[in-house]
Amino acid sequence: MAFTFFFRDRKILEAILEEALPALWDNRFLRIWDAGCAMGPEPYSLAIVLRETMGAHLFRNVEIEATDIDSSNLFGDTIAQGLYHREQMRSVPADVLGKYFQAEDNAGYYRIIPEIRRAVRFQKHDLLSLEPVRERFHLVLCKNVLLHFRHEQRIEVLHMFHTVLEDPGFLAMEQTQKIPEEAEHLFQSLASNAQIFVKKA
Repeated sequence: MAFTFFFRDRKILEAILEEALPALWDNRFLRIWDAGCAMGPEPYSLAIVLRETMGAHLFRNVEIEATDIDSSNLFGDTIAQGLYHREQMRSVPADVLGKYFQAEDNAGYYRIIPEIRRAVRFQKHDLLSLEPVRERFHLVLCKNVLLHFRHEQRIEVLHMFHTVLEDPGFLAMEQTQKIPEEAEHLFQSLASNAQIFVKKA
């Protein structure tokens, strides 16, 4: 679904901070793949919570590859500009809105500040190609995507995620998405209340 809003799933953002980030803190660079990013609120929400937790110095080394099949050919420009309507801001805390967004005009649009925009790079990508956008990710975030695939396709995509993840590497998914039994040997669950997993060797 192309339309989404900021901080849509706080539970998975909190799980990433609590379960994954402590294990990744010492890496010089933090490489993240948001697979199925739609028009950008999801990777930007993740970037904001990482900036809040890591501080300005460490956040400079966060690299988020945001990808989507993007049949509209609009996502890349939207994400690069970081310009969103207030309708998509309804879950953004007031202090976060004031710190990371600038009111653009009287039409109700806000632009994400450059520091956050620099951390997110969009590219068009089809997950079913089974060709990763790069190697050696520390975290893969994939929500609202696998449920649209056939069972066999989900297994293939999860194998790809496992291959491109570092050790340790983490996978975060939508709460309604479950790892198929045939792929359970690839990942270990870390939380009972959120779909976050660590890569098994």
